Amino acid sequence: MNDSPARHSRGVDGTFSTSEAVELAVVERSGFIESRHAGSAIVVAPDGSTIAVHGSPDAPILPRSAMKPLQAVAVMTAGADLEGAAAAIATASHAGTPAHVSLVRGLLARAGLDEGALACPAAWPSDPTSHAVMLRAGDGPSRLTMTCSGKHAAMLLACAHNGWPVSGYLEPQHPLQVHIRDVVERMTGEKIGLSAIDGCGAPVHAMSLVALARGIQRIGTASPSSPFALYRHAAQLRQAVLENPWAIDGSGRPNSVIIERLGVFAKWGAEGVMAVVAPDGTTVTLKMLDGGLRAATVVALAMLADAGALTGAAVAAVLPELGLAVLGGGEVVGGIRPSYTRTRPRAATAG
Repeated sequence: MNDSPARHSRGVDGTFSTSEAVELAVVERSGFIESRHAGSAIVVAPDGSTIAVHGSPDAPILPRSAMKPLQAVAVMTAGADLEGAAAAIATASHAGTPAHVSLVRGLLARAGLDEGALACPAAWPSDPTSHAVMLRAGDGPSRLTMTCSGKHAAMLLACAHNGWPVSGYLEPQHPLQVHIRDVVERMTGEKIGLSAIDGCGAPVHAMSLVALARGIQRIGTASPSSPFALYRHAAQLRQAVLENPWAIDGSGRPNSVIIERLGVFAKWGAEGVMAVVAPDGTTVTLKMLDGGLRAATVVALAMLADAGALTGAAVAAVLPELGLAVLGGGEVVGGIRPSYTRTRPRAATAG
């Protein structure tokens, strides 16, 4: 793993600074702007040209779980036979419901392994009902209910298929991680200059929002009849997610809601990262600098609507399901809304 610091053209360690960010959203309470979310974003047309730039999308970020679709395509090209809900769980940040756990167990069984092979940490399910059921049963946190367990199970299936060691499958030098790194570079068109350790223990590779947009767009627009296996697998993954939106997140949760209702390919990542591909291929990637996700979905959808890739009516119809209301005394007194300048601040390229 390259342990040199991430640097972009401004010579600043890490991601973009506050001075390089722009306001993307506000939280309004009773007409008063209570909080502001700053960040960076890029909107890319179906042909790969840039539609709009906000802040510094050429600066490196850690995409966190927004990188999972790229990792899932990589394990598929490594021989993990994934389709349907099993493919969706491989790219999921799931809620840990029994249905999610069943998919993870299925992948492990196909690899001839059990929960003990998972190297992700044990965690409670994020689904409140599933959490409560486990508590009543006297169970504790489990690797199976950890939000990234599907990704890990798919990685183990790829290892089993290739005869690669199961132990140490998260090590950067492991054949699986070397292969994932190669696929990520091929899909994003950007060399990896820095890798870190994600919350689940897997490597996460720094990249610009421009590169993330390029990679996610290639998955969102891949043809199932492509002459290249890489893109056939990408198309298979996209279709699996569109047909099983519950598996990638959870019923009623933002990613699952917008995939089901709007037909987009979407994946959030921790620390305020969001990637969304509209049905026509228009793509938005963004990062909220404060690491918060509460405004990320609505900002991404607004940018797609501005680009003409989604209708304003369709976006408006889904907003009540995204938890954007601000309450006072049990009544709605405000909300979270986009506030970015709807112009092109400067040029950038994703092609």
